[in-house]
Parts: sequence; structure tokens; C-alpha cells
Amino acid sequence: MSLDFLTAVDETTLGVTALLPKQVMGKQIAVHTASEGFPDLKDIRIALIGVNESRNSYYPVETYDLSAFRREFYQLFPGNWSVGVADLGDLPPGETVDDTYHALKTICLNLRQINVIPIVIGGSQDLSIALYQSFVELNQWVNMVAVDNRFDFSQEEELISGRSYMSKIIMDSPNRLHNYTNIGYQSFLIAQEELDLMDKLFFDALRLGEVLDDVRQTEPIFRESDLVSFDMKVLHAVAAGTFPTSGMPNGMDGRTLCALARYAGISDRLSVMGCFELVNSPLFHKLLAQMIWYFIEGVSRRFDEYPVATSQGFTKYVVQMSDRDLVFYRSEKSQRWWMELLREDYLDNKKKKSTLLSCTQADYDAACQDILPDRWWRASKRS
Repeated sequence: MSLDFLTAVDETTLGVTALLPKQVMGKQIAVHTASEGFPDLKDIRIALIGVNESRNSYYPVETYDLSAFRREFYQLFPGNWSVGVADLGDLPPGETVDDTYHALKTICLNLRQINVIPIVIGGSQDLSIALYQSFVELNQWVNMVAVDNRFDFSQEEELISGRSYMSKIIMDSPNRLHNYTNIGYQSFLIAQEELDLMDKLFFDALRLGEVLDDVRQTEPIFRESDLVSFDMKVLHAVAAGTFPTSGMPNGMDGRTLCALARYAGISDRLSVMGCFELVNSPLFHKLLAQMIWYFIEGVSRRFDEYPVATSQGFTKYVVQMSDRDLVFYRSEKSQRWWMELLREDYLDNKKKKSTLLSCTQADYDAACQDILPDRWWRASKRS
């Protein structure tokens, strides 16, 4: 079994909860320890997996102190949840990086097959390749979201690293990537050729400033996603706890990062998450623990609206624009919005198929002003 690759959590780490109330996370979740063995996953919905593989990292990545993160996470109090959580321990680096990829892919695949959401913590972001391949193994199309200050497309021939893993995914065969969305990129870190490639492939991206101005616009992006990869270099130095010695002078703050994690958790579709390029600082350990807490909170608040069935519980709106009609739906349960993408077979105009694309009320308001939403246009081109 692939889960046999995982090593137990150091039981001294659990000692941090010894004098704490019984309600804290460390006493509520199932933990893989040497004395207790591997936990029963029957009632588990979310599983934490530590990894410290960074041999393909573009940047120097220090071994992350997973025990320090756990000590912070175990001390938090859970919300009013009915979500089973387990800490399955750590995946040791394989003899080669490809060995690590294979083991991580298999673990994620096995967990997803029993409806458990893996949260991979640690290592460099090229490990996203393994998360993606867990979908390819089942011949599933993938919508991928990366919270990152860069696009991570290769600028060197045959380079696979935390700086270029997306090139590997795009060039992979068979290719099952339907859409890639970047959240939080900073233009001065992006080559023009990368921007051109994003446009050519009709991928979506939100600049850091757009995210900080209104984080709510990211919710429909996560609603459409199957996989989310967080590169913690997206944080500014103060939030990461590295100021003033290192880190980015501009970047995402902790509150925004936690909001994104919550939106990711709420997505009924999302089934795997990774947190990479981690920082060994006391402040960051706390932030990562809280970020995972918000993701679990999001999962506990899912609306069970995927796949979307508009036959009941939805209000339909038809917007007559100058060149087309756009159909929108709003859920009475969650108050969230979708817009209809109509696919037409021009060899036979009687054949029409439609699909729904997550959106915001702002997209509906724009259509009412005769402005075609950009997300609709890009999605129609991808289709």
C-alpha cells in the first residue's frame, strides 16, 4: 500500500498538548504515531502529509521544520466542524526525485479514491507535478490554481524545477490540463514571453494588487479548481517572518492568504492542496497552521453544489447584450453565481451543448452594461 511510505509523527511533538484542554486539534485529530500505528481513515475527510523534497528547487530551500508547524497546529482549537482530520506523517525523500514524485502521486491518488483530501506540506513547488499526475493517472481533466508571485514557466531548455514545473505539466503527454490560473503574480518578476504564453493558452491570472484590492473575486476561480498549489514566496517578508534579513518587500499578507485557503476549502470540486517553499521562522509556523485551519473550515462549509444542477434551487437571469444573450444562474442556497457557456456545432445548428462557469455578481452586472466578462471569453476560447 502506498501509505506505507509514510513515517510516523514524532510523539514528542504531541507533547505540546499535554497540559492543554482536550478540545485542541492535537487531541481531536487522528495522528500516525509509532505507538498507535496508522489511523483508520474511514471517517477522515482531510489528511496532512509532510514532505521535505527540494532537490529540484530553483532556489535554495532549507529543510522545513515540520515538527514546529505541527506544534503550532496541534494547539489550535477546531471550529464547529464535522470534518475528520488526520496527520499521516511524513514522506521521506526517495533515492531519486522521480521516486519521490511517484510515491507522492500514488499516495494522493489512493487518498482521493477514498474521498480524502490530501494536504501536502513542505518541499519545493515542483512537487505539484506529482499532485497533477494523480489526476492524469485516472484520465481526468484538471483545473489547476497556483497562488504564486511567478508563473513558473521554463526559460531554459529541459529544466524542471520549482521555477519551471508548469512547463513540465503543459508539455506532459497525455496532457489533461484544462485550465491554469495564477493568483498573486507580480509583473516585474514575469518575462514578457511568459505573459504571451498565458494569453496564447487563454489561461487566467490575477495580479497581486487585484487580489489585495478585493480577495472575493478569487472565490469563483477556486470553485472551478481541482488542485491548488501555494508557493509561500508569494508572502511579503513581514508576513513570512523574515523581515528585515530576507524575503520580498512586496507580497501577500497573512490575512489574504488565509482567505484564499478558506475559498479553496469551500470549493466542492477541489480534491488536493499543496503548500510549498516554506520558511523556518516562528511567525511563519503560526501562519501556516492558521492557513490550514482556514482550509479545513472551508471544507466544513461546502455547499455540495458540484456538479451544478440548475433545475431546482437556482434563479435564472437572461441578459440581452448587443451581440449575444448571456444566461446567468444564482444559487438560492449559497447566493453564488454561474454563467452559461454555449457550445455550438456549426455543422448542425440544432446541436447545442452548454456548460456552467463560476462567476461573481460583478460579472452579471458587467453583462447588464453590455460588457462581456473576460472569464467568459477566455473559457469559451479554451472550449
